[in-house]
Amino acid sequence: MQAVSRRLGHQSLKPAASLSSFKSIYPLSDHHYGADHPRHASSLPAKGVGHLIRKGTGGRSSVSGIVATVFGATGFLGRYVVQQLAKMGSQVLVPFRGSEDSHRHLKLMGDLGQIVPMKYNPRDENSIKAVMAKANVVINLIGRDHETRNYSFEELNHGMTEQLAMISKEHGGIMRFIQVSCLGASASSPSRMLRAKAAGEEAVLREMPEATVMKPAVMIGTEDRILNRWAHFAKKYSFLPLIGDGSTKIQPVYVVDVAAAIIAALKDDGSSMGKVYELGGPEIFTVHELADLMYDVIREWPRYVKVPFPIAKALATPRAVLINKVPFPLPTPNIFNLDEINALTINSVVSENALTFSDLGIVPHKLKGYPIEFLISYRKGGPQFGSTISERVSPDSFP
Repeated sequence: MQAVSRRLGHQSLKPAASLSSFKSIYPLSDHHYGADHPRHASSLPAKGVGHLIRKGTGGRSSVSGIVATVFGATGFLGRYVVQQLAKMGSQVLVPFRGSEDSHRHLKLMGDLGQIVPMKYNPRDENSIKAVMAKANVVINLIGRDHETRNYSFEELNHGMTEQLAMISKEHGGIMRFIQVSCLGASASSPSRMLRAKAAGEEAVLREMPEATVMKPAVMIGTEDRILNRWAHFAKKYSFLPLIGDGSTKIQPVYVVDVAAAIIAALKDDGSSMGKVYELGGPEIFTVHELADLMYDVIREWPRYVKVPFPIAKALATPRAVLINKVPFPLPTPNIFNLDEINALTINSVVSENALTFSDLGIVPHKLKGYPIEFLISYRKGGPQFGSTISERVSPDSFP
């Protein structure tokens, strides 16, 4: 018995002969099964993201090598960025400070264990370091279009952004930092939020000169805060206030295109590092024209009340003044948001010589069509009907 065991052990040390005989019977093609075949390689180049371990064909069950901490992942843009990251096999760390339900819709976007919610306190430096400890990519989507009792524009859009950049710099293992700002962010802007965003951009590039800054225009999508807000107001009150005369020019962009731009910058060869991109849609609208498009989709007769800027500011000022002076939270501003009214006093379009979607190899969608089909849910009587359709039908036409 011992002799047999010794012979078997001796044979196991020489697998080459048995393997060659197996290959002679069942030939294996390295062309199809080799680990180095392009089909099994990640499309993420090493430059700009460092040396990453990649496995699989590039789908959600693969390993892209990216471990991304996405601040603001539970917001509007965040869900689209998380979906794009998870689709390519990245692990996404989702810092959240709200309820346990705030992130549950994100967990379905990735393979098992790839979407990792982590509760944190944005005012606690150790808490922030904990959610970034295992990451090699940081994407900052934190932002808000109105102030609350707890967070001012300056703390949210500048202070937190600067803190994230400083911690990322100290981390030592962060290969890419992507900061999402706003189109029109400038130190001279009449909007406090846009001034704070500009200060945040400056702080990020000062701490991490290799960071990439994205400046999207107002974003349109299923959960947006402009067309949904307008449609809800128009359905409830049968009219829509137009701040000023509705002649302010804006360049709205589809939210999916913005998420695609972030991923494109992450996948490139490092050429986007240290650059600022202005992301606007292919069409420029006035506020009035965009409202007309909204009315056309929801099939309601357009009814406007033009509110001059001084009156609009007077209506919005009480909330801005009382926000930190009353012992209870004030309602979230709907149409009359003082900071948004100030922002509407100037046009918000892409600069002439700015880097845009085309520099990232992306062709943005036009708004008319699929990007605004979500507004169909506001139609009176169902998706196939609406006030402008049903009121055109004569009762005599019915059988």
